[in-house]
Amino acid sequence: MDADPAQPQPQPQPQPDDYLEPFRVSVHQILTRVNKLEKQVTEVEQFYESTDNVQGNNSKGGSLVKEKGKEKHLVGTKKPLPLQDASHTEAAAAKRMQELMRQFSTILRQQITQHKWAWPFMDPVDVEGLGLHDYYEVIDKPMDFSTIKSKMEAKDGTGYNNVREIYADVRLIFKNAMKYNNEKHDVHVMAKTLLEKFEEKWLQLLPKVAEEEKRQLEEEAQAQLDIQLAQETTYANMAKDISTELYEVDMRLKSLKEMVIQNCRKLSTQEKKILGTGLGKLSSENLYRALEIVAETNPIFQPAADEVDLDLDAQSDYTLWRLKAFVKDALEEQEKVDGGAAVNPNDNPDDKKNKKKRDSGDSSGKTNPKRKKLLSTL
Repeated sequence: MDADPAQPQPQPQPQPDDYLEPFRVSVHQILTRVNKLEKQVTEVEQFYESTDNVQGNNSKGGSLVKEKGKEKHLVGTKKPLPLQDASHTEAAAAKRMQELMRQFSTILRQQITQHKWAWPFMDPVDVEGLGLHDYYEVIDKPMDFSTIKSKMEAKDGTGYNNVREIYADVRLIFKNAMKYNNEKHDVHVMAKTLLEKFEEKWLQLLPKVAEEEKRQLEEEAQAQLDIQLAQETTYANMAKDISTELYEVDMRLKSLKEMVIQNCRKLSTQEKKILGTGLGKLSSENLYRALEIVAETNPIFQPAADEVDLDLDAQSDYTLWRLKAFVKDALEEQEKVDGGAAVNPNDNPDDKKNKKKRDSGDSSGKTNPKRKKLLSTL
């Protein structure tokens, strides 16, 4: 039989859990956001822990970065160098060092390698040809000017990084010759003479080398400090954003809680009596916090008064459910603190007095820091 179109058609009944779906979605979104924030918090904590460890391992007064960093934090006017500026500084330092190495090479060529006594040291020692069978037992690291020249011209990253490395190898040439040959041997005398001449020329270049090394140390320290400050700025901003997001999550949770409570049923008369009994069992501190919950939705209510009359029937469902949840948690916590003394918020209140006297003074006459409060639930 066909349905009469004039008759109103029955509407589909909502599923019992349909009204919970928005809450499930909200909770899932909040959990996803909190998990993300938790990872970010861990990252920020690890950064600051590693920073503290590095600073703690620095020797007292021995870290240029630490001292410059302290000064930078105090002044706070100069921003960290951008990465391109740091790269430019590094390139400029490398160019200056290359110029010093060029000057050093000129000194070697004009004053040492062109000397009439330099010929024994120009190429590697012909150990086999000269029958020097014990040479490698005496000399740990052979060196000669052709090897130095090749290393100075290397483009594959195996070359010298600074002038002092070249200086050390030149000295090694002469020291090896003096070590293997006795003092009266011609090669020993030639090596000693050239070494003295070389040291004299090195002393002329040394002030420039020392100045450049000092400058590079300062620039490297500044670069490290700039990187550290840039990282600190990044993580400080991240921490600030996390704090903002946590506040937003907290507000959303509060709003969600209010929505949940508003959708809850009304408390029965029996449940209100049980709630009144539970309020009477609260510690002074928890009682005050409970009364503050009431005051949040009731501006006229005075939670700090010496005597408080609390009419549970006059409170909103939202306030009552908040009180119920708070009292339950507070009594459970008090039970733990009291060493397991049973506290049941569901005790039947019919045989209990509704008027409770809280926190009387001790036998010595001293007043408890918390004010005495007389609570009457109506």
